[in-house]
Amino acid sequence: MARIGLVREAEATGKVKEIYDEIKDTMGWKFVPETFQLMAHNLEHLETYWTHYKSVMEPGLVDIKTKKLIAFVVSAMNNCQA
Repeated sequence: MARIGLVREAEATGKVKEIYDEIKDTMGWKFVPETFQLMAHNLEHLETYWTHYKSVMEPGLVDIKTKKLIAFVVSAMNNCQA
């Protein structure tokens, strides 16, 4: 079965690296989740996904801690590694 590889943080350059750094800074994470690393093969997809993700995580009726907890639980339920 064919698989799509990830663009790991150590391999990221240029705009991809900039977005990775922004993801970590904005979200307070020490790593870039694999969903973003998968999207990084296509810069336009990565930019669009990150823009949408940021808009969902903005303050609103649900606070950011709750949103992060929901995202964590969903990831765990789907056996996501990172």
